[in-house]
Amino acid sequence: MTGAWKKPDWGRVLPILDWGSRYDRTDLTGDITAAVIVTIMLIPQSLAYALLAGLPAEVGLYASILPLVFYAVFGTSRVLAVGPVAVVSLMTASALAPLGLTSVTEYIAAAGMLALLSGLMLLGMGVLRLGVIANFLSHPVIAGFITASGLLIALSQVKHLIGIEAHGHNLPELLWSMASHLNQINLFTLMVGAVALAMLYWIRTSLSPFLQTRFGVSANAAGTAARVGPVFAVIGTALVSWLLDLPSLGVAVVGDVPAGLPPLGLPTGVWDRIPDLLLPAALISIIGYVESVSVAQTLASKKRQKIDANQELVALGASNLSAGLSGGYPVTGGFARSVVNFDAGARTPAAGAFTAIGLLFAAMYLTPLLYFLPKATLAATIVIAVLSLVDLRVLSHAWGYSKADFAAVATTVSLTLAFGVEIGVAAGVLVSLFLFVRKTSRPHVAEVGLVPGTQHFRNILRHKVVTDPTVLTLRIDESLYFANARRMEDMILARVLKDKDSLKHVILMCSAVNEIDLSALESLETINHRLENMDVTLHLSEVKGPVMDRLKRSAFLEEITGQVFLSQFDAFHSLRENPEPSSGEAA
Repeated sequence: MTGAWKKPDWGRVLPILDWGSRYDRTDLTGDITAAVIVTIMLIPQSLAYALLAGLPAEVGLYASILPLVFYAVFGTSRVLAVGPVAVVSLMTASALAPLGLTSVTEYIAAAGMLALLSGLMLLGMGVLRLGVIANFLSHPVIAGFITASGLLIALSQVKHLIGIEAHGHNLPELLWSMASHLNQINLFTLMVGAVALAMLYWIRTSLSPFLQTRFGVSANAAGTAARVGPVFAVIGTALVSWLLDLPSLGVAVVGDVPAGLPPLGLPTGVWDRIPDLLLPAALISIIGYVESVSVAQTLASKKRQKIDANQELVALGASNLSAGLSGGYPVTGGFARSVVNFDAGARTPAAGAFTAIGLLFAAMYLTPLLYFLPKATLAATIVIAVLSLVDLRVLSHAWGYSKADFAAVATTVSLTLAFGVEIGVAAGVLVSLFLFVRKTSRPHVAEVGLVPGTQHFRNILRHKVVTDPTVLTLRIDESLYFANARRMEDMILARVLKDKDSLKHVILMCSAVNEIDLSALESLETINHRLENMDVTLHLSEVKGPVMDRLKRSAFLEEITGQVFLSQFDAFHSLRENPEPSSGEAA
């Protein structure tokens, strides 16, 4: 019956109802095992990323608890682990620094407000099914932004590794600030940082093959051990710090970390800062969403599972709202923790909920053990983690493949380093859009002829083809819209004028045309009238159905002097006058 009420698909709105209805003991075993391993990994990582964001260490734990639970309810990935990540932490620090907040309480509240705004934006985009918005960030822009951010993140941690004061959110500020404070280097901090870096680097690069060759450990188990390796550095340096009383030697440590449940409630005292946080929240939302969905899709493909991009917006939105309401800051799906979750055997999003329980236990009972943990160790953890983000080869690859893509990468990298993450990514998006408009505004129009013995038409400059002096066929290799309509019009008329004495027919081959907007329609009408005045007939061929539907709504099909042919071969066969083919030589 027309207009009948359609039963809501609750399994799509709440994916937990789908996988939860089939949950069994095997799933439980795999999820708990993965949760234990990921919890061990996340404790030092969450602390480190909170410090990167300029927040107290415990905020990183708070931001890793409720978001995992909410993602388990709304998310469509079986293994994605949501929480603080390096790039979003850096963007949070960059967003809050200009606000001039004078107290830690205000800074934490502003970070929570940033998470709330990001959550609302993501949730709104999810409701409106705007997952396609991520496509506005091209791969070169993302690659350039992540590479530059990785460099900034690593450089920003040098101050913790050598024990000096330094500030800044771009390359010039950081270099100048560090150069001004080099006389403050603490040798004991430098030693701790160097040992932590060396230990973490060895764990990352050599622990897995060492375990496999020396002890016969399986590749998966060895890889998982290498990924949770930072825990060993945390425990080892914390013990050394306690035994040698490193704080008395000037080594900065985490200090008192409040134990207890995450604080629940709306951030207070920063509502007047919302206008200043809107743009950073939008950029964090888009960057975080792109990173999260990329990770989720990569891991889902390995098990032939499917990710709903629009539902992921809802899930990340709910996760960020929960972070903002529980003393956290913006979160997204992280690559390293998700891979560990995957390798450790997680079978459903319940693994994230179990991980949240483990982190809650850590927040309530383990934080006193973090007092003597050197900040240099956390800085080393960040540096080693972000090294994988830096890939300067993308510049040479883009240069060799496409100068336009190189321009987008180089612009994003240079402006991110010079002015910070927000300007860098915004400029990268603008450059990508500019290059797209520039490319599509200069459509490739090829003169084509019939390949002998076939019904295929190819560029006369590339192939030996059959042509006819009375018939001109132009293949338009771009959708037609306001930015390229006039140029297309000029190109066609200029070509016709070269052979106006012998030419009787012009065929526009539209096999690559997916859209003709009103501006392009007016240009086609102009071309039709101009050709009619020169006694040349205009024809179209291979017009796609949706494009033809649009043309039928206008008077163009009634005014066109020629016909619309189903295929280019039919058009050429019907219109050519020369019975003997002539060949166009390849250039």
